Amino acid sequence: MSKNIVITGANRGIGLAMCVHFKAQGDNVFALCRQSSVELEKLAVNIIEDIDVATDLGIANMVLALSHVDIDVLVCNAGILRDESLTELNLATIREQFEVNAIAPLRVVASLQSHLNEGAKIALITSRMGSISDNGSGGRYGYRMSKAALNAAAMSLSHDLAHNKVAVGVYHPGYVQTDMVNYGGISAQVILLKNWWG
Repeated sequence: MSKNIVITGANRGIGLAMCVHFKAQGDNVFALCRQSSVELEKLAVNIIEDIDVATDLGIANMVLALSHVDIDVLVCNAGILRDESLTELNLATIREQFEVNAIAPLRVVASLQSHLNEGAKIALITSRMGSISDNGSGGRYGYRMSKAALNAAAMSLSHDLAHNKVAVGVYHPGYVQTDMVNYGGISAQVILLKNWWG
Protein backbone atom coordinates (compact mmCIF):
# COMPACT_ATOMS: atom_id res chain seq x y z
CA MET A 1 0.00 0.00 0.00
CA SER A 2 1.45 3.36 -0.99
CA LYS A 3 2.25 5.98 1.62
CA ASN A 4 2.15 9.75 1.57
CA ILE A 5 5.72 11.02 1.86
CA VAL A 6 6.56 14.71 2.42
CA ILE A 7 10.17 15.80 1.88
CA THR A 8 11.61 19.29 2.36
CA GLY A 9 14.64 20.45 0.38
CA ALA A 10 13.65 17.96 -2.30
CA ASN A 11 15.08 19.54 -5.45
CA ARG A 12 18.64 18.26 -5.10
CA GLY A 13 21.09 16.22 -3.03
CA ILE A 14 19.76 13.98 -0.28
CA GLY A 15 16.20 15.25 -0.67
CA LEU A 16 16.18 14.43 -4.38
CA ALA A 17 17.64 10.97 -3.71
CA MET A 18 14.85 10.32 -1.22
CA CYS A 19 12.29 11.34 -3.79
CA VAL A 20 13.81 8.81 -6.21
CA HIS A 21 13.77 6.11 -3.54
CA PHE A 22 10.19 6.58 -2.38
CA LYS A 23 8.87 7.06 -5.92
CA ALA A 24 10.48 3.73 -6.88
CA GLN A 25 8.66 2.11 -3.95
CA GLY A 26 5.37 3.32 -5.38
CA ASP A 27 4.75 5.92 -2.71
CA ASN A 28 2.97 9.24 -3.19
CA VAL A 29 5.76 11.81 -2.87
CA PHE A 30 5.25 15.49 -2.07
CA ALA A 31 8.51 17.25 -2.92
CA LEU A 32 8.84 20.63 -1.18
CA CYS A 33 11.44 23.12 -2.35
CA ARG A 34 12.07 26.78 -2.95
CA GLN A 35 12.54 26.11 -6.65
CA SER A 36 12.28 22.87 -8.60
CA SER A 37 15.08 21.32 -10.64
CA VAL A 38 15.30 19.47 -13.94
CA GLU A 39 16.11 16.26 -12.06
CA LEU A 40 13.08 16.62 -9.81
CA GLU A 41 10.76 17.40 -12.72
CA LYS A 42 11.74 14.09 -14.35
CA LEU A 43 10.40 12.09 -11.40
CA ALA A 44 6.72 12.94 -11.90
CA VAL A 45 6.13 13.49 -8.18
CA ASN A 46 3.98 16.18 -6.53
CA ILE A 47 6.26 19.22 -6.64
CA ILE A 48 5.41 22.10 -4.33
CA GLU A 49 7.55 25.19 -4.96
CA ASP A 50 7.99 28.46 -3.08
CA ILE A 51 8.54 26.61 0.19
CA ASP A 52 11.24 28.40 2.13
CA VAL A 53 10.92 26.67 5.50
CA ALA A 54 12.79 29.48 7.26
CA THR A 55 10.11 32.09 6.49
CA ASP A 56 6.54 32.70 7.63
CA LEU A 57 5.36 32.80 4.02
CA GLY A 58 7.09 29.52 3.18
CA ILE A 59 5.46 27.77 6.14
CA ALA A 60 2.05 29.23 5.21
CA ASN A 61 2.49 28.05 1.61
CA MET A 62 3.41 24.59 2.86
CA VAL A 63 0.38 24.30 5.14
CA LEU A 64 -1.96 25.43 2.37
CA ALA A 65 -0.48 23.08 -0.22
CA LEU A 66 -0.68 20.07 2.13
CA SER A 67 -4.06 20.88 3.67
CA HIS A 68 -5.61 17.77 2.07
CA VAL A 69 -2.72 15.37 2.74
CA ASP A 70 -2.56 12.78 5.53
CA ILE A 71 1.15 12.23 6.11
CA ASP A 72 2.77 8.85 6.72
CA VAL A 73 6.42 9.96 6.51
CA LEU A 74 7.74 13.51 6.98
CA VAL A 75 11.38 14.10 6.09
CA CYS A 76 12.85 17.41 7.28
CA ASN A 77 15.86 17.54 5.02
CA ALA A 78 16.27 21.20 4.01
CA GLY A 79 19.52 22.59 5.40
CA ILE A 80 22.43 24.91 4.76
CA LEU A 81 26.13 24.85 5.52
CA ARG A 82 28.21 27.95 6.12
CA ASP A 83 31.73 28.30 7.52
CA GLU A 84 32.88 30.28 10.54
CA SER A 85 36.03 30.20 12.60
CA LEU A 86 36.89 31.81 15.91
CA THR A 87 39.01 34.39 14.09
CA GLU A 88 36.30 35.03 11.49
CA LEU A 89 33.13 34.79 13.54
CA ASN A 90 30.15 35.65 11.36
CA LEU A 91 27.11 35.95 13.61
CA ALA A 92 24.81 36.51 10.65
CA THR A 93 25.61 33.12 9.09
CA ILE A 94 25.39 31.43 12.50
CA ARG A 95 21.88 32.83 12.96
CA GLU A 96 20.97 31.86 9.40
CA GLN A 97 21.96 28.24 10.02
CA PHE A 98 19.95 28.14 13.27
CA GLU A 99 16.89 29.39 11.38
CA VAL A 100 17.18 26.81 8.59
CA ASN A 101 18.77 23.80 10.29
CA ALA A 102 17.16 23.87 13.75
CA ILE A 103 14.16 26.18 13.98
CA ALA A 104 12.67 25.45 10.55
CA PRO A 105 12.33 21.67 11.06
CA LEU A 106 10.57 22.32 14.37
CA ARG A 107 8.20 24.75 12.64
CA VAL A 108 7.52 22.27 9.86
CA VAL A 109 6.60 19.51 12.31
CA ALA A 110 4.51 21.81 14.49
CA SER A 111 2.64 23.17 11.47
CA LEU A 112 1.91 19.73 10.04
CA GLN A 113 1.28 17.75 13.22
CA SER A 114 -2.49 17.63 12.67
CA HIS A 115 -1.83 15.93 9.31
CA LEU A 116 0.37 13.16 10.74
CA ASN A 117 -1.34 9.78 10.63
CA GLU A 118 -1.24 7.61 13.72
CA GLY A 119 2.03 5.69 13.52
CA ALA A 120 3.61 8.22 11.16
CA LYS A 121 7.38 8.62 11.01
CA ILE A 122 9.40 11.83 11.11
CA ALA A 123 12.99 11.90 9.90
CA LEU A 124 15.18 14.85 10.84
CA ILE A 125 18.37 14.94 8.79
CA THR A 126 21.15 15.84 11.18
CA SER A 127 24.92 15.51 10.99
CA ARG A 128 27.75 13.97 12.91
CA MET A 129 29.02 17.53 13.14
CA GLY A 130 26.25 18.16 15.68
CA SER A 131 27.93 15.76 18.09
CA ILE A 132 29.70 17.41 21.01
CA SER A 133 31.86 14.43 21.94
CA ASP A 134 32.87 13.76 18.34
CA ASN A 135 34.11 17.28 17.59
CA GLY A 136 37.80 16.80 16.94
CA SER A 137 38.54 19.83 14.80
CA GLY A 138 36.54 22.87 16.00
CA GLY A 139 35.21 25.59 13.73
CA ARG A 140 31.98 25.51 11.72
CA TYR A 141 30.21 27.07 14.70
CA GLY A 142 26.85 27.73 13.11
CA TYR A 143 26.49 24.33 11.49
CA ARG A 144 27.67 22.36 14.51
CA MET A 145 25.51 24.31 16.96
CA SER A 146 22.41 24.23 14.75
CA LYS A 147 22.61 20.47 14.26
CA ALA A 148 23.12 19.92 17.99
CA ALA A 149 20.01 22.03 18.58
CA LEU A 150 18.12 19.92 16.02
CA ASN A 151 19.11 16.77 17.90
CA ALA A 152 17.73 18.24 21.13
CA ALA A 153 14.49 19.21 19.38
CA ALA A 154 14.11 15.66 18.08
CA MET A 155 14.15 14.26 21.60
CA SER A 156 11.43 16.65 22.74
CA LEU A 157 9.36 15.91 19.64
CA SER A 158 9.61 12.18 20.29
CA HIS A 159 8.01 12.71 23.70
CA ASP A 160 5.39 15.22 22.56
CA LEU A 161 4.19 13.10 19.63
CA ALA A 162 4.27 9.74 21.39
CA HIS A 163 0.56 9.92 22.20
CA ASN A 164 -0.17 9.48 18.49
CA LYS A 165 2.46 6.77 18.10
CA VAL A 166 4.55 9.02 15.86
CA ALA A 167 8.19 7.93 15.69
CA VAL A 168 10.87 10.63 15.47
CA GLY A 169 14.35 9.77 14.24
CA VAL A 170 17.51 11.76 13.63
CA TYR A 171 19.65 10.54 10.76
CA HIS A 172 23.28 11.28 10.00
CA PRO A 173 23.63 10.28 6.33
CA GLY A 174 27.43 10.41 6.29
CA TYR A 175 29.63 12.59 4.11
CA VAL A 176 27.37 12.66 1.08
CA GLN A 177 28.25 13.75 -2.46
CA THR A 178 26.09 16.85 -2.92
CA ASP A 179 26.69 20.43 -3.98
CA MET A 180 26.62 21.46 -0.30
CA VAL A 181 30.05 19.88 0.10
CA ASN A 182 31.21 20.46 -3.49
CA TYR A 183 30.41 16.85 -4.36
CA GLY A 184 32.82 15.24 -1.92
CA GLY A 185 31.97 11.99 -0.14
CA ILE A 186 29.81 9.20 -1.55
CA SER A 187 26.67 9.56 -3.61
CA ALA A 188 23.36 10.39 -1.98
CA GLN A 189 21.70 7.46 -3.73
CA VAL A 190 24.20 4.95 -2.34
CA ILE A 191 24.00 6.09 1.28
CA LEU A 192 20.23 6.40 1.10
CA LEU A 193 19.56 2.93 -0.17
CA LYS A 194 21.91 1.42 2.40
CA ASN A 195 20.55 3.25 5.45
CA TRP A 196 16.95 4.35 4.93
CA TRP A 197 14.40 2.51 7.08
CA GLY A 198 11.95 2.10 4.17
